[in-house]
Formats: sequence, structure tokens, C-alpha cells
Amino acid sequence: MQISPANGPVTTILVVDDDAMITLNTVELVRDMGHTALEAFSGAQALALMEKCPDITALITDYGMPGMTGIELANAARKLHPGLPILLTTGYDEVPDTAGHDFVQLKKPFREEELTGRLTELLAPAAG
Repeated sequence: MQISPANGPVTTILVVDDDAMITLNTVELVRDMGHTALEAFSGAQALALMEKCPDITALITDYGMPGMTGIELANAARKLHPGLPILLTTGYDEVPDTAGHDFVQLKKPFREEELTGRLTELLAPAAG
């Protein structure tokens, strides 16, 4: 099912998760929504992509990754791209170090409509 980008132009979204199946499934959902999607399987790989691809307009990242948490990645990503919209996905009930951040959160496992809703929320300021 093809879903047009809600209230805005096609965007390039970087999806990061250390679980390849989750990454690839999320990338497919993002593409089905009509966006361009890039994938990375670690925080370091994501940052390298962000340095090479300045047109990344949003980041979807897992919280619990080895080597660099999603919060650490999000903070580093915002240094490269200030104001970057960030969706933090997590299987944890609570993420302790999100205080003071504006990251939109999505609990895993999530359904396609939940991702669509959160992504629409995430991209709304960029569209307006």
C-alpha cells in the first residue's frame, strides 16, 4: 500500500537499529509512505552517513544499541544537523536519559499505523 507523505514533500529519513530485520522492515515502511529511506546498523555508521548525505531530514533510531545509545546518536546527529527531527524507538518501558529532549518516542514492537502517526507528528514542523 502506497501512502503519500502526510502534509509535506518527500523527505530522506535515516533509520538506525542494530537488529537488521527491524531496520529493513522500518525502511520498507518508510518507503511505503513515499519517503526516501537510508539504513544504518550502528550509531557510528549513521553518523558517517549523515556527514556524507546532508539532505537527511529526519532520524529514526533505536534506543538500545551497543557502542552508542540512540540518545547519544541523537545528540551527535543534532550537532551535525541542528533541529533534526528525531524519532526514538525502544522496547523499554521507560528511557531514563530523555529528560530535557524533544525526541518523539515510539514503543516497540510497533504497527505500521503507529509508525505513520509518529512520523507524521515528527515531520509536521518541517512541513509547516
